[in-house]
Amino acid sequence: MRYHLVEYMFYIVVILFILTIIALIDILRSDFKNTNTKIIWLAVVLFFPTGGALIYFFLARKDKIEKS
Repeated sequence: MRYHLVEYMFYIVVILFILTIIALIDILRSDFKNTNTKIIWLAVVLFFPTGGALIYFFLARKDKIEKS
């Protein structure tokens, strides 16, 4: 039983790490309305990896410039 818990925790950590990496790549590739916004989002995701990535995905859409 204990082994399975460690295994599940490992998968959760890997998924959260991938989510953080995806957020960082998206921030670097996106254009924002304000030039300082990119730096702020990078700092948020780097200092608070899991929570920052989740907040970024939910709140940053309105700050991005849509490419047509």
